[in-house]
Amino acid sequence: MTPAQRRATYEDLLKVPDILIAEIIDGELITSPRPASPHARAASVIRADLDPFDRRLGGPGSLGGWWILFEPELHLGADILVPDLAGWKRERMPVLHDVPYFEQAPDWVCEIVSPSTGRLDRVRKMPVYAREQVGHLWLVDPLQRTLEVSRLEGQRWVVVSAQGEAEMMCAEPFEALALDLSRWWLEREAT
Repeated sequence: MTPAQRRATYEDLLKVPDILIAEIIDGELITSPRPASPHARAASVIRADLDPFDRRLGGPGSLGGWWILFEPELHLGADILVPDLAGWKRERMPVLHDVPYFEQAPDWVCEIVSPSTGRLDRVRKMPVYAREQVGHLWLVDPLQRTLEVSRLEGQRWVVVSAQGEAEMMCAEPFEALALDLSRWWLEREAT
């Protein structure tokens, strides 16, 4: 943002059409298109795979202890971010309140990168997540068919694992469950 530009406000964000995802980072209003099918497929299946963590403790099939949401609006200081998925440990957020946005940083975020959002996710959003002490970050690339898992150590992201294609993996902070990455990707079309 140049000195002559004014800082974007929440009112600016609210004026963005619903067909776009709007965020404010470092005072700049940033819009992104709604996800294409590879992105939407990955987000949907990841959320479904992590469902056991979002069930009440002691319930059938529960690994419990988390609230996991699609595209929550996060107000983190002056920045407004919309990760593809985010999760809060219930020990830190015992009640999921009826609110339009969250001011408490999540414990885990998942960004599904695409050609139009990869730079934004890595260069602009990752430092905000680190500043706000988000413990874990997943970067999922449905075109490359990869999952990169990072853990925050101090103020730095450390990649703890990277897997791809059709592998089974246990990924922090949800290592109690083996994830079948092959389910996350669109099937390859016959040529």
